Amino acid sequence: MPPFGAAFMPARKQAWQAESPLHVLSLLVLFLVNVLNFYDRQALGAVAEPLRREFHLSDTQLGALTTVFTVLYAVAGVPLGRLADTRSRRRLLAIGTTVWTALTGLGGLAGSYAALMATRLGVGIGEAVCAPAATSWIGDLVPPGRRARAMAFFMMAVPVGGMLSFAVTGPVAQVRGWRAALALAAAPAVVLVPALLWLQEPGGGGREAGIGRPRLGGGVRDLLGVPAFWWIVVSGAIVNFALYSFSTFVPAFLTRFHGLSVGQAGFWAGIGSGVAGIAGALAVTIFGDRAGAARGRMLLAGAAAVLAAPLAFLAIRQPAGAACAAIVLMMAAYGLLQTYYGLVYAAIQDLVPAGLRGTAMGTYFMAMYLCGASFGPLLTGGLSDHVARAAAGSGALTEAARAIGLRQAMYVIPALSLVLGAALWAGGRAAARECRPG
Repeated sequence: MPPFGAAFMPARKQAWQAESPLHVLSLLVLFLVNVLNFYDRQALGAVAEPLRREFHLSDTQLGALTTVFTVLYAVAGVPLGRLADTRSRRRLLAIGTTVWTALTGLGGLAGSYAALMATRLGVGIGEAVCAPAATSWIGDLVPPGRRARAMAFFMMAVPVGGMLSFAVTGPVAQVRGWRAALALAAAPAVVLVPALLWLQEPGGGGREAGIGRPRLGGGVRDLLGVPAFWWIVVSGAIVNFALYSFSTFVPAFLTRFHGLSVGQAGFWAGIGSGVAGIAGALAVTIFGDRAGAARGRMLLAGAAAVLAAPLAFLAIRQPAGAACAAIVLMMAAYGLLQTYYGLVYAAIQDLVPAGLRGTAMGTYFMAMYLCGASFGPLLTGGLSDHVARAAAGSGALTEAARAIGLRQAMYVIPALSLVLGAALWAGGRAAARECRPG
């Protein structure tokens, strides 16, 4: 017999209350998997300086470690996204988590730069499962009116994972060495993989009543024919170019230009990015669903990107030794840029039918990473090396010249923030034309 008063509750509220424990547990486990995803992905950024010294690397080679990861991650994303639409997402996530964590740990045994790069290729394949499977899972699990806050919670894993990666990996590397730090990064999978296998998946498409219906068919070609989706892909390439450059080089920037130790740079980069990113995600949970569906969410993300540009510019302009001011300003910009994920990922779920969500995310990630994240650290590192050589002139390439080079290269972050705002504005206008009432 139903509890007294249940008959007087709206049907939608009753359903939400009945399903709430499953939703909370599923979202929590998916969030923790994504935390580990970004923890392991950014672990090399926290130990960039020890790696550079041990293997005698240039900044271009450091950036290439991220590039090879993201290229394979991007290419693997499309077929794995399609599998997420047609196979068990739970099992795919469990397999992917096992693969990427095992290879992260094996990276600690690498005896050469080539061996370390080979492990990152395997990490890229494993991690390519996470976003398509988990976001399509959330898209089926959560109703449209609460989708932005659910995606914001899931993507809060980006700053939390980065915070833990920098704040834990940097100090551990300083005390125990970078190899021990990578081994530690693999350990949480022992708990998370069984938790994933215990979950139950939601049925696809059960929460779509009442939202805008995109005029789409059933394949990748249909997705590519939608202007709003193209703008989303462009925006993803821009934001990942900037943020992957940020995560790869901010600790090194704090060490070289502002004189912090490896442990201090990792700790403050981690704490700062974590606090700022969480604040940005919490702002999305408050305002993201109030902004409306795809159009409103994209315009809100664009406004945040434009606000981030002057903050990042001022952070880089701080004189040597002004680490505190530089960290505060840079992390404020980072928090604004992090609002992108909860808002735009929810917009993708708004635009795409349930049966294509994994495919859409895989396609989005392939273009985004091949055109953005894979080149961000590589080109930023190359620009840093070029400016450093120019600063050194005909003399030896000193640490002072390297510091100047990296500082100048970091200006790509505020410049791209403005371009990101323009792309999201154009995408928001296109999204308003793509959806019609259901």
